Amino acid sequence: FLETPASLSFELHDFRGLAEAAKQADLTVICDNTWGPSIFKPLSLGADVSLNAATKYIGGHSDLMLGLIACTQETYRRVKLSVKALGCPAGPDDCYLALRGIRTLGVRLQRHQESGLEVAKWLEQRPEVTRVMHPALPSHPQHETWKREFTGSCGLFSLQFSDEFGADAVDAFCDSLIQGLFAMGYSWGGFESLVLPVKINEVRSVTKWDYASPGCGLTVRFHIGLEDVRDLKVDLERGFAALNAAKG
Repeated sequence: FLETPASLSFELHDFRGLAEAAKQADLTVICDNTWGPSIFKPLSLGADVSLNAATKYIGGHSDLMLGLIACTQETYRRVKLSVKALGCPAGPDDCYLALRGIRTLGVRLQRHQESGLEVAKWLEQRPEVTRVMHPALPSHPQHETWKREFTGSCGLFSLQFSDEFGADAVDAFCDSLIQGLFAMGYSWGGFESLVLPVKINEVRSVTKWDYASPGCGLTVRFHIGLEDVRDLKVDLERGFAALNAAKG
């Protein structure tokens, strides 16, 4: 089971290489492609099954709960029988909302990409920020992998504050943002911008995220929505003011 990029740390792996290694071991390759619908093609890179939380970008309006499965001809029958056995086919209203979202997916993703990159680059220049984890930034350690395997990006990424800011300061930052255009929540991919404090190592089971890198502190994840970037920067400026005021 592969996910690229990881949804908190935004690490990328060599998807084609891992898929080839899995095939040599006679393993089925399943990919979570929720970050990259239409901009990442896992089936063409060796995956057998591609999953997408259509609740997010495909729906696009934060008003449905739906999952999509795409698979190769060889795995279709097994997937179909599993869905039937579990009794979890999608409802007609959910399918209608997903079809509505697919009609505008291309233009929405383009806006999410442009706004997300503009905000990410702006955040990289802030003295309060040590690291911005966005695969489309040249500073990302797997940026070349992103260029090779993806055709675009979206509005979801994380940052790490300087280690001089503790939990109270980060809470003040987030509390300030949700007084404006940002909301706080897990389920990204809709039209609205989101902020969420995250602890990467709480969801890792194999290796630990390196919080020991010089100057790196607490992490928040952003989803940049469809609002005007100028307005989002005003909210972020206010958030940084709250962060600094609460530094103690």
